[in-house]
Amino acid sequence: MPRKKPFSVKQKKKQLQDKRERKRGLQDGLRSSSNSRSGSRERREEQTDTSDGESVTHHIRRLNQQPSQGLGPRGYDPNRYRLHFERDSREEVERRKRAAREQVLQPVSAELLELDIREVYQPGSVLDFPRRPPWSYEMSKEQLMSQEERSFQEYLGKIHGAYTSEKLSYFEHNLETWRQLWRVLEMSDIVLLITDIRHPVVNFPPALYEYVTGELGLALVLVLNKDPSSVLKKSRRRGRGWTRALGPEQLLRACEAITAGKVDLSSWREKIARDVAGATWGSGSGEEEEEEDGPAVLVEQQTDSAMEPTGPARERYKDGVATIGCVGFPNVGKSSLINGLVGRKVVSVSRTPGHTRYFQTYFLTPSVKLCDCPGLIFPSLLPRQLQVLAGIYPIAQIQEPYTAVGYLASRIPVQALLHLRHPEAEDPSAEHPWCAWDICEAWAEKRGYKTAKAARNDVYRAANSLLRLALDGRLSLCFHPPGYNEQKGTWESHPETMELVVLQGRVGPAGDEEEEEEEELSSSCEEEGEEDRDADEEGEGDEDTPTSAPGSSLAARNPYALLGEDEC
Repeated sequence: MPRKKPFSVKQKKKQLQDKRERKRGLQDGLRSSSNSRSGSRERREEQTDTSDGESVTHHIRRLNQQPSQGLGPRGYDPNRYRLHFERDSREEVERRKRAAREQVLQPVSAELLELDIREVYQPGSVLDFPRRPPWSYEMSKEQLMSQEERSFQEYLGKIHGAYTSEKLSYFEHNLETWRQLWRVLEMSDIVLLITDIRHPVVNFPPALYEYVTGELGLALVLVLNKDPSSVLKKSRRRGRGWTRALGPEQLLRACEAITAGKVDLSSWREKIARDVAGATWGSGSGEEEEEEDGPAVLVEQQTDSAMEPTGPARERYKDGVATIGCVGFPNVGKSSLINGLVGRKVVSVSRTPGHTRYFQTYFLTPSVKLCDCPGLIFPSLLPRQLQVLAGIYPIAQIQEPYTAVGYLASRIPVQALLHLRHPEAEDPSAEHPWCAWDICEAWAEKRGYKTAKAARNDVYRAANSLLRLALDGRLSLCFHPPGYNEQKGTWESHPETMELVVLQGRVGPAGDEEEEEEEELSSSCEEEGEEDRDADEEGEGDEDTPTSAPGSSLAARNPYALLGEDEC
């Protein structure tokens, strides 16, 4: 009798799950797993699907798998708004791994640190974003969805037909997420485009700006978010609170100028005054005070409302309410901005790109409604390594992180900042050529990252740790506008530059250093595992980061002084 083939518990569990799904009549494209390891099965698929199961020409990798036991009672699929990116071929991944081991890193010239938005997005080309096709109220829901799917497939075909995969950046291939953007833009009276202040060009698609201000005729407010000194920590003024909340006040003034008296925003101004007074005279006891105002009245849109026809020709400021839509790339702080305006946590936040999966609305005051849109990645010619460093791609799911480390190390002195010793150097004082793999191996040796079985240096974990340092701002990679080096002195002495130095540092307008009490932000360890804990452990002690007085020269500051000696 032939020997029976071993059948593991995991296989049995998967067999029972497939049987349940077949009974429910689910389509293959909507199958979801109760185990995150089933992602390997998806990566082996030769064909993938869009949100409604239609195959596309180019292979897609779907990220941020959420555990599910099928569709919910309202037909909601938690994986409906997952990130859909073009999958790197196995050959391309192996080629980049070899380059990380063999290519010697050389510092790039100052000119290559200048980033031109015209080269990144090429305005007027096919690097656009999908528009909602024309519709009428006579169309059924099925007809509308079918028309949008055909239009989206044509949009993808034009982009992939004009550019090769090597030139294109990662960008969203999930139609369901683009539908969320359409809905937010259609219901908004004012649009906030949130960008990361370290590299706003990466997060500012000209096509979206032209569409919002041109075709829709809406006002767009650019918000520069994530100051480097507050990326890791949330600070509370001891005994006084946040008495200089410039962001909400500036945003209120901008909205007052845009609405021009058509909406009564006095309740918003009163709320800001109450928040400032409460922060000034409160005891600053911590999180308990933030919850005293009662639970947030949060409306989460989880249905098919993103596909309901509303049209851009709707009534502005309906019922005397100004709707402010928050849009932007993943991980730029849209949800955190809403929490900051409200004054307490009303929207879930995470460092994981794609955490917000459907648009959410919240009434800031009776006359101001905020709308949080899921982060969307627009097509561009940006290097994919830079997208990883900017937090656009989930670091925990990167197949090959080493070239991104090399991209970083060729633009800032990572080896010197982290005091790394070359893995092949017998004499620490001797000069040795570095490659990306050497940096990862040296960091693994320094931090004690070892593999479980062979106890070798865990270079993959070390690479992820370095990328998280860059994402958190502890290894600060910034870019300059075109022509910066030719006019460097003018930019460094510009009055607005000095104002930014004051806002980013811990120095008050009179030069007095303000007393702060800092608490570490909670990391998304539940979603990304131990790698986030590694990143958090690195950041202990950055309270001693040196700051500059408002009148000091930027050249005298260490632009990378976000790592303390005890962290290296």
